[in-house]
Amino acid sequence: MRKQTKEKKRNRVVILAVFCIIVGIYFSSMLIPKISYAMDLETQNDSKIDEQLNQELEEPLNSTMELEKKELDIRQIIANNSQSIRKEEIITKEKDLEYTTKYIENPEIPKGMMQVMQEGIDGKQEIYTKKIYEGEKLISKEEIGSKVTKSSVNKMIAIGTAPYRSSYQVKVGDNIYVTSSLLAVRIEANDKANKLISLNRDTQVKLLGKKDDWYQVQYQSYIGWAKAECFTYLDPNSNKEETSGTSQYTKQQLLNKLNFNMALNKPSGLSLEQFKKIFENEPKDTKNVFKNNAQYFYYAEKQYNVNGVFLAAVAIHESGWGGSSIASNKNNLFGYGAYDRNPYESSYQFNDYSEGIDLVARVFVKYYLNPAGTKIYDGNRAAGTYYNGSTLTGVNVRYASDKNWANGVYTWMKYLYKKL
Repeated sequence: MRKQTKEKKRNRVVILAVFCIIVGIYFSSMLIPKISYAMDLETQNDSKIDEQLNQELEEPLNSTMELEKKELDIRQIIANNSQSIRKEEIITKEKDLEYTTKYIENPEIPKGMMQVMQEGIDGKQEIYTKKIYEGEKLISKEEIGSKVTKSSVNKMIAIGTAPYRSSYQVKVGDNIYVTSSLLAVRIEANDKANKLISLNRDTQVKLLGKKDDWYQVQYQSYIGWAKAECFTYLDPNSNKEETSGTSQYTKQQLLNKLNFNMALNKPSGLSLEQFKKIFENEPKDTKNVFKNNAQYFYYAEKQYNVNGVFLAAVAIHESGWGGSSIASNKNNLFGYGAYDRNPYESSYQFNDYSEGIDLVARVFVKYYLNPAGTKIYDGNRAAGTYYNGSTLTGVNVRYASDKNWANGVYTWMKYLYKKL
């Protein structure tokens, strides 16, 4: 009995063990896929997290690179736009309005002598200049017009045509006579000095001293300074004739002075007769423009201390011996005042050729041939605005855009000198 009971217990234990094994196998089969799935899921999550972290790390780097690239692109665009933007501006500048000179022949004074009958006074004008820029670079500059704000007063000069000459030089102590219609006597030898008294033409004064282009004179109890060019030693009430001649340089002496680098702010040394000679029987002067106006190059040289042959050579070069439309229709041998935009319309109109010759001579002396502050004609001082030396090369720098201009003018200078 006991034996059977033990055996039953053993059987129960075996059955229970088998049952536990079966249950364990069952639950194991259920849990392993889940654990594997969980592990796979965790691995996937880790991969996603790593990928996300990498993306998060890369995104700022990529963003920084993109921003830098955009900034570079923007800067390039701005630079390109700045270079392509065209802008214009109009500049207004006040400038002297040069007076013109009238020459009047007078048979009662010695041949070739000049007497100032009326002083010339510069006016004022506003010059309008248009500048065009591309970005910050200036690409064009052109004068487009002007406006007179103060009129100039013409200078009047009597030119002696009497059959006799005079070479007398006045000296301190001489009695001299006023030639200008109204002459200001000032307390100092300066145009801006206070006026002491005004004297009428033919008034007699005593010469007390000389200083540059000024005379110190005495009239009654007044002692002051006036321009030397406005006096003559010739008594207007006397008909006395003089026969003293004037010396002149020979052709060889004048040719010895001629060279490409010669100073142009000095007279050529040609006499009035020699100026007339170089234009006599000139086949290129088909309209006799230079033959009929030769004396005005001489007068300009005598008054303004400029080489008159140089002046004539510029006129020939610019006007084609007086054949250009500006020369023919406007009596303007130099194309003076012409702008590139509209040369003919903008160029100056002169009443005759002498006005243009005289004015351009003063422009060369005042702005091109002398450094600023140099004492020049009429007690004035050079502005020196375009001064780069008193030679052809120096004038060429600012006077003409053609680099070969100086050579062209010198060719005509040699041509004229050799005709002496």
